[in-house]
Amino acid sequence: MKNLKLYWEVPLDLRLHSDDETLRFSAVDIERNRLFFLSSHNYIYTSHLSAFHEKEAWSKTSLPADVGTVDLEPGDTVTSFDYVMEKEALLLGTSNGLLLLYNADTNETQVVGNVDGGVHCVSLSPDGELLATVTGYGQVLVMTHDWDLLYETSLEDDEGYHINEENFVLSQSEQRPISWRGDGKYFVTMSGVCGSDSLLRKIKVWERDSGALLASSELKAFAGAVLEWMPSGAKIAAVYDRKAENECPFIVFFERNGLERSKFSINGGIDAKVKFLKWNCSSDLLAGVVECENYDSIKIWYFSNNHWYLKHEIRYLKQDEVRIIWNPVKPLQLICWTVSGQVTVYNFVWFSAVTDNSIALVIDGSKILVTPLSLSLIPPPMYLFSLKFSSHVRGMAVYCKNSKNQLAAFLSDGNLCVVELPSIETWEDLEGKEFRVEASHAELVFGSILHLAWLDSHTLLAVSHYGFSHSNGLLQTSMNEGGLRGFYLQEIELECSEDFVPELLTCSGWHATVSKQNTVEELVVGVVPNPASKCSAYMQFPGGEINEYVSRIGIGGGSLDLKHLGFSAACPWMSVTLVGSAGSSKPVLFGLDEIGRLHAGGGIICNNCSSFSFYSNLADQVITHLILTTKQDLLFIVDMVDVFNGELFSKYGNFVQTNSRKKEENENYINIWERGAKIVGVLHGDEAAVILQTTRGNLECIYPRKLVLVSIINALVQKRFTDALVMVRRHRIDFNVIVDYCGWQTFSQSASEFVRQINNLGYITEFVCSIKNENVIDKLYKNHISVPCPEIANAMLVGDLQNCPADNKVSSILMAIRKALEDHCTESPARELCILTTLARSDPPLLEDALKRIKVIREQELSHADDQRKMSCPSAEEALKHLLWLADPDAVYEAALGLYDLNLTAIVALNAQKDPKEFLPFLQELEHMPTLLMQYNIDLRLKRFEKALRHIASAGDSYYDDCMALVKKNPQLFPLSLQLFTDPAKRMPFLEAWGDYLTDKKCFEDAATMYLSCFNLDKAMKSYRAVNNWSGVLTVAGFLNLGKDEVLHLAGELCEELQALGKPGEAAKVALEYCGDVNTGVNLLISARDWEEAVRVVFMHRREDLIKAVKDASGECASTLINEYEEGLEKVGKYLARYLAVRQRRLLLAAKLRSEERAASDIDDDAASETSSNFSGMSAYTTGTRKSSAASTYSTATTRARDARRQRKRGKIRPGSADEEMALVEHLKGMSLTVEARRELKSLLVSLMMFGEGEIARKLQQMGENFQFSHMAAVRLAEDTISNDTINEQAHTLEQYTRKVKVEMHNLEALSWRIKVFLPYE
Repeated sequence: MKNLKLYWEVPLDLRLHSDDETLRFSAVDIERNRLFFLSSHNYIYTSHLSAFHEKEAWSKTSLPADVGTVDLEPGDTVTSFDYVMEKEALLLGTSNGLLLLYNADTNETQVVGNVDGGVHCVSLSPDGELLATVTGYGQVLVMTHDWDLLYETSLEDDEGYHINEENFVLSQSEQRPISWRGDGKYFVTMSGVCGSDSLLRKIKVWERDSGALLASSELKAFAGAVLEWMPSGAKIAAVYDRKAENECPFIVFFERNGLERSKFSINGGIDAKVKFLKWNCSSDLLAGVVECENYDSIKIWYFSNNHWYLKHEIRYLKQDEVRIIWNPVKPLQLICWTVSGQVTVYNFVWFSAVTDNSIALVIDGSKILVTPLSLSLIPPPMYLFSLKFSSHVRGMAVYCKNSKNQLAAFLSDGNLCVVELPSIETWEDLEGKEFRVEASHAELVFGSILHLAWLDSHTLLAVSHYGFSHSNGLLQTSMNEGGLRGFYLQEIELECSEDFVPELLTCSGWHATVSKQNTVEELVVGVVPNPASKCSAYMQFPGGEINEYVSRIGIGGGSLDLKHLGFSAACPWMSVTLVGSAGSSKPVLFGLDEIGRLHAGGGIICNNCSSFSFYSNLADQVITHLILTTKQDLLFIVDMVDVFNGELFSKYGNFVQTNSRKKEENENYINIWERGAKIVGVLHGDEAAVILQTTRGNLECIYPRKLVLVSIINALVQKRFTDALVMVRRHRIDFNVIVDYCGWQTFSQSASEFVRQINNLGYITEFVCSIKNENVIDKLYKNHISVPCPEIANAMLVGDLQNCPADNKVSSILMAIRKALEDHCTESPARELCILTTLARSDPPLLEDALKRIKVIREQELSHADDQRKMSCPSAEEALKHLLWLADPDAVYEAALGLYDLNLTAIVALNAQKDPKEFLPFLQELEHMPTLLMQYNIDLRLKRFEKALRHIASAGDSYYDDCMALVKKNPQLFPLSLQLFTDPAKRMPFLEAWGDYLTDKKCFEDAATMYLSCFNLDKAMKSYRAVNNWSGVLTVAGFLNLGKDEVLHLAGELCEELQALGKPGEAAKVALEYCGDVNTGVNLLISARDWEEAVRVVFMHRREDLIKAVKDASGECASTLINEYEEGLEKVGKYLARYLAVRQRRLLLAAKLRSEERAASDIDDDAASETSSNFSGMSAYTTGTRKSSAASTYSTATTRARDARRQRKRGKIRPGSADEEMALVEHLKGMSLTVEARRELKSLLVSLMMFGEGEIARKLQQMGENFQFSHMAAVRLAEDTISNDTINEQAHTLEQYTRKVKVEMHNLEALSWRIKVFLPYE
């Protein structure tokens, strides 16, 4: 579904030497980009194709050319003309049999051969190695480019008729064409039967090297000498003469074996004649010159889906005798020339035939085939209905805005036609119909329109030209062109004299008037209307320059405003779209050039684009996504926000395929399954589809996951829950998207609106069954859509989140849905089943509530309620089976048992297909029990121990032992037992049992408390003793009224135990307070380094010996600490130096790896990718993250063992290991002074001052201060360098950081242990 658009046309006149001179032949030198023409006076004109591409070529009229001559004998004429690339010269054949080689550079002619009978045709093989010549005697001579004859064979079938010079000579009108296959392996000829007057001829296929006849066709009535082998080799084109059948000629195609393959009519008059046929170099277009009654026309056909479409027609005057050549290397460039010397270069481009509102308008000759893809994906060449015009359609423009659909078509006869289409919703009634469109009435000739665009619903903007051969031949009427010549920019006002009928097409009554007209001084590459302005359009000029045309009110013409941000190269495919949010959108130009670069916003988005389109999910047609295909057959869906926020590379790379090892769900592109498929259209809004057309012509409609999710989210934001749910079901999207996009709390508030809109209990049940406790936006679809912005979330919020009925997603959503069903849906069996579904799918399942509802239904059935009530509910059996289908049957059985309804339990068991031998005896046994005992046994079976305890406690005192056993077996029931049994006699055993349980669990403090609560002091003392709580032990001893000796003995034992446990401070308290042992107490205080308390105690007891002991111990401790701080200073410096060396080495290695990676990327991108993956995350001493094939064979157990060993060795500094840096930093941090060490240090300094040891105290404080400052500086230095990629040897030193720390942290809390008398003066 594409149309061939003429977007670039330059006509130039070749100045001939005389008025009676005409051009006869042409040739192309594609290597030097030259055109050669041979005139009737044997002049050879040499011009360059580059002359047509110059910026001034648009305004020029003449074609520069060098002129040379070929001297021939009188009466001799040139019969063939071609360029031999190997010789860099032109090859001419003459009627007298000469083969001439003409050098255009030196203007020299050389005779290279002489053929008897004259030369009728010369054809070079595609590789230039051979040339085939048809002589006047009907012979084919095949020779090399060095003029060595390989073989000679006869074209004609002699049928026993001897051919010689006297009895057979071909006239010049009896042409015998030759055409080569693209690879040069075969060539084909057309010939008749020698000696026969029949007009029947046959096609013969010859082998290149041997000249053997490979195949021949049947004798057919071929028209003229038209024979053209497709370069790809699939088809041989010829023309059938159908005058005998009173029909126009047929173009017929043969296979290499001579069999007819297919054919089609040229749809002309009976007298029409096909003069030439030419394939383009890519074999997809067939151009022909057809002679009609009043004009000659160039027709271009295209084959797709087994149908030949006539895609373009250009008319010339008959006297021009137009000829055509395809550019040998540019498949869409056609060169046309007339005998009078006008040479025109046409550049075509393929455009999608699908409009912005998804209507396919395919040009096929004089018809436009219309297919609304939004209604049905009708495969070509089929269509819904067609528009029939008076002549062939050359181009068209479509206006689709504000529910109006208008089509303007420019015809090959110069007429302009306008059609107004009805609303698409009414098109189903138009199926199979053909509507004839009348030409619009105009007072002036429009000229040959090159570009056509709508400015508004009544104004067209056209770029047309006058005064050239094909434009002169458009209308052979009396209308005067006013002497115009050149290219003009015209505004055409349209007016319809007929009333528009909403359900009918308006095909007639249109009047067209040229209201404004400006000359165009430069080549116009493309014109697109500005969607943001009513009467303006963007015009593209060569080089990608963009100007905006603005229509002016009044008599004068429009004007071209200042230049806009254009493209860096000419872009044949240009589109302008509205981008931005609703109300603040702006037009943005997109352009695709011929080498696949997609331009937008003054930059290049993609370098390998093959086609692109746009998608909008908004009603105001603001574009939200760019859709493009690449030359690697990948389809990308790009957010417009990413295009203009500079996030293209981070999200889409260079629009190339990522590593194949990457998981599919992380890929942001779609692999197109057929090579060469391109985008032809997009279905906007909720359809969210992309239509691709393959090279074979068939259509494929895909629904990219990203676009589908975007359309679903858009429906949710607009609270169109029905549309969102339908899309979720159609495209098999997880239903949780509806809930998760703005959060389940927000959706809970909208549940009633959701149920009201859906109004389909089957859909709601399906939705309920799919809800799960996870966020699919963050997991399953995180690469396709993002979480909503706060504004959208707040807009969707309709209530207070604090009113959410549950604390988890599933329970909250289902409870809200259940409430909405009860409030908004009338009672019906389907509603009841849906409510049961919400109960069964809750988390956890509310099976008891569901069974209660079923129980109510059953009771209604047993009570013979009114029929109306029965009709509104399903049967109990149906409801129960539905519940059993949704939930685990065993769980439903236990839930029924938990309701203590044995009859319901039996019904559930039967419907769950349980064995009656298993459940009936149990139920019968329960039935014979008292109610409380039955409930107790059921609770025990269901492990509902709290209810079991309540029931057995209510059964009476005779079951007290059962209560105790139950509580001991289930300790979590102890608090409940204390609530149930308030009688002290019954309460105390439970407290003691709880204490025993806590003792077994080694919770001695809590056990002692429980024993004290039940006045069991012996067990309480044992518990305190077990936990070494000496104060608790001695307190309980007081309650036991132990004697003084017993207490003294007990205190001595506690003192020894505390010493053994390393608690000298607490042992000192026991020795001093309970044992009265001052010596032992002071020694223990010295061991605990509680110096101030030791001094206080010795002075309190006035023990001189102990005073001396404390003084000596404090001095000794000070000396020890001074030595430790000196060693600590050395260690800090040592560890820091090692850390800096390791860090520096790692940074150097990382820099080296980066440089090697960059060097490798310059050589080989694939190798660079592998290098990057190998070295990512490596440190200086790591084994890296590279997983080789050998490493992948390691077992999981080995990996776990290695990880366990690393965990055990954590904290050890292993030189050269991967963790050495961090281990050094952690070790440095671990050398800091603890809070207890600072307290002991301050106590020691105070005691030294008390004993008059000021110098020792000063030295101790200075050493401790130096160590602490040095340690803090080292830690800060390590933290600063661990996050940097460079190390400054002058700035990153311990001395520099120590000075900073001393200034910044002088009054830090960690330094509060210092005595101010020793602080230095500041």
